[in-house]
Amino acid sequence: MLMVDCENLVKIYKTIDLEVLALQGLDLSVEQGELMAIIGNSGSGKSTLLNMLGGLDRPSAGRLIVDEHDLLTMSDREIIDYKRETVGFVWQNNARNLIPYLTALENVEMPLMLCAEQNRRERALELLDMVGLSERKGNRLQQLSGGEQQRVAIAIALANRPRLLLADEPTGSVDSRTAAMILDLFRTLNRDTGITIIIVTHDRQLSRKVDRVVAIRDGKTSSEFLRNQSYAEELAGLASLEEAGHVQEPGQTIERDSHTEVLVMDRAARVQIPKEYLDSLGITNRDRLLAERDGDRIVLRPYRKPVPGVSAEPKGGPDNG
Repeated sequence: MLMVDCENLVKIYKTIDLEVLALQGLDLSVEQGELMAIIGNSGSGKSTLLNMLGGLDRPSAGRLIVDEHDLLTMSDREIIDYKRETVGFVWQNNARNLIPYLTALENVEMPLMLCAEQNRRERALELLDMVGLSERKGNRLQQLSGGEQQRVAIAIALANRPRLLLADEPTGSVDSRTAAMILDLFRTLNRDTGITIIIVTHDRQLSRKVDRVVAIRDGKTSSEFLRNQSYAEELAGLASLEEAGHVQEPGQTIERDSHTEVLVMDRAARVQIPKEYLDSLGITNRDRLLAERDGDRIVLRPYRKPVPGVSAEPKGGPDNG
């Protein structure tokens, strides 16, 4: 079953004399139990999407179903219940996650009061153990590192036993080593609990840790990268690539296995051609391509403006493309 189903999603922000189109027909499907990341430049619409998935903002048009809840038609009371029972949120800014004068344990206990948890202390200790901070339960925020504070924030987000965990730039304020530890924690939580996790980030290294990376550009889904290998196989492969000085960039519409590369086409029939393919033909992103049908194949090749009296067919025929 789908945890998230977005179709033709639109979000318009209005002021007195200005309208900003943050999302313009975005399509996205997320399966239950999936661990995925959404990447995109500033202003691409990824944070707007996350806020709507979390019930913090309303869509202007389209369809947005999360765990069988229609967020376009829900009442304000239903939205409050949805936020309490269905989703957990991890923010980049720890000031939004944590209360500085409380200990790690007390911070985790706070949302449990709203959940009417019977054994708050036991549940809070369980959550701190889950994120590897049992020994730091009595420490206040100034006694915790940035990575430890973020792990406390993750424990808080899990307090209401959400079915969907949303993380907005969770590694944005920590170093690369700590970021890797946090991402490993998300992966462990996803594997052990089956919770669906969606991470919004600028960090393109996430492709090593998640099952799918979706890129958003100009308020629309532009491409995605699927991981078909096991995590252990991928780590071994990435190690050899790094030694050779090459790391695969995420965001390309490629599904890879050991034998083939498959372009993934979105609902608007768009594909993103691997950069190395274009480089091998000397094609830049400003060049035109000629698409021709050849039996059961579609052949792409550089477009050259015909010269009168000269054949446009390159030597070797269309298979050159």
